Amino acid sequence: MKQYNYTPENITSLGEDEIFVFGSNLAGHHAGGAARTAKRYFGAVEGQGVGLQGQSYAIPTMQGGVDTIRPYVDEFIELAREWDQTTFYVTRIGCGIAGFKDEEIAPLFSEALKLYNVRLPESFVKIIQKTNPSHSTDTDE
Repeated sequence: MKQYNYTPENITSLGEDEIFVFGSNLAGHHAGGAARTAKRYFGAVEGQGVGLQGQSYAIPTMQGGVDTIRPYVDEFIELAREWDQTTFYVTRIGCGIAGFKDEEIAPLFSEALKLYNVRLPESFVKIIQKTNPSHSTDTDE
């Protein structure tokens, strides 16, 4: 059984090759939750709601249902595959101010669970493993 490293509950500092992944809104108003942390500590840019900014990466979660979040998560996973020397710490995106449940968002990250450089919240990992037991084995790419 693979041992997972999870995203810590509270992150206020990162190493040189580490990125804080947070839920945002398309307008890039980083006023609360993990978005505020991203702006305060990790270079999130006010007015930029998507993608890499400083040592942070924004995934919009406030524009509709889970299906509107999926393409942004897929873009993130592609970047994480390419930037394999960088460690990405995914927060519980969409599960705070946006109002989604972990069970709704976690499955979007099932492919990220295979990547050695992506850390997910423990709750996401447990949900993914429960809904897709093939992710419980050591299948790093």
